Amino acid sequence: MNSNTLRTLSLALLVSAAVPVTAAPAPVTELGGSSGSIERLERMLQARNQMQLDMQRQLDQMAGEIDQLRGTVERNSHELNQMLERQRDLYREIDSLRNAKPAPAVETSTETTDTKDSYSSNQSENAEYDAAVNLILKEKNYAGATDAFNAFLAKYPDSIYTPNAHYWLGQLYFSKSDFAAAKKNFTAVSQVQKSSKRADALLKLGMIAEKEGDKAGANALFTQVVKEYPGTTTAKQAEKQLSQ
Repeated sequence: MNSNTLRTLSLALLVSAAVPVTAAPAPVTELGGSSGSIERLERMLQARNQMQLDMQRQLDQMAGEIDQLRGTVERNSHELNQMLERQRDLYREIDSLRNAKPAPAVETSTETTDTKDSYSSNQSENAEYDAAVNLILKEKNYAGATDAFNAFLAKYPDSIYTPNAHYWLGQLYFSKSDFAAAKKNFTAVSQVQKSSKRADALLKLGMIAEKEGDKAGANALFTQVVKEYPGTTTAKQAEKQLSQ
């Protein structure tokens, strides 16, 4: 084989080898296109993830606001229940005192000692006490009744009605959550051993102590009621308070 033939064969081999080399760049273009698509997909995924994060933050914020609203509703409901309970106590005591209220004065020279102790012989005193009571029973004017009972006690400090007047005031102040004033008046009742309202006054003093965080003092007062007035409705209420 001469040199020209070798040269021709070599060139033919080089050309045949060059064919796949020149065809190779085609996939590069395709890869370039795929890379752009992937980048677009990544951007879409990032946008979707960001949207989900924003929505989650909004949901968390709404959940927090709902919890706050729920807490406010529960607190208002609790305060309303307490107010209604105080009003029910007041109405129960109103009925109790109304039924136990001394009879009006009757002028007679044949009165017994016991009868004299059950009411005042002073007509003005009777009238002013009845007027104060009627402000509660008939007119539902609790603020006016508070003023009237305070004025009555200032004018008639030694009245036969003094323990009841103090008890009325204690109930009126208790219903307004003025526990300091209520405590003062219930204490005045509790110091009158023969008062028919003494047991109730001691019970209320225990409830006030409980509301003020004095659990030991409250339990001592409830125990005193149970011990000194066994079998009474007030003692049963005190036992209930102790069990709670």
